Amino acid sequence: MFGEGKKPKSSGARVDTIIGQQTRIEGDIHFSGGLHIDGRIKGNIIAEAGSASVLTVSEHGSIEGDVHVPTVILNGSVSGDVRSDDRIELAAKAEVNGDVYYNLIEMAMGAAVNGGLVHQTEKASSVINFGRESTETGVGKE
Repeated sequence: MFGEGKKPKSSGARVDTIIGQQTRIEGDIHFSGGLHIDGRIKGNIIAEAGSASVLTVSEHGSIEGDVHVPTVILNGSVSGDVRSDDRIELAAKAEVNGDVYYNLIEMAMGAAVNGGLVHQTEKASSVINFGRESTETGVGKE
């Protein structure tokens, strides 16, 4: 009924680089603009600092490494931490084996995160360290 057969939203962002389904890359990728991944990456994906870059990973795409990109649209798999300063969309076939750090998040039914979800604002992180003193909230003092 609702959401059946729903495809990930198109971000409307342009795509500057496409990594095809039959492509495998080993090594870190640094980019700006739009990056679309249908293949396999073994390395970190890092957007240029201060950019409005967008990473899109299709259901065929996979990343073994950390991702640090302002906007992430994920329908494939990531084995590593995902850091999104702007927003992250986890579509129905998305799988993250690591922590997800986000400002805004949208998660479809069927998406999986095997790790922590950590909300971060532009000014401060909402992480609370239990058992240790937190300088931001004062919570967790012994």
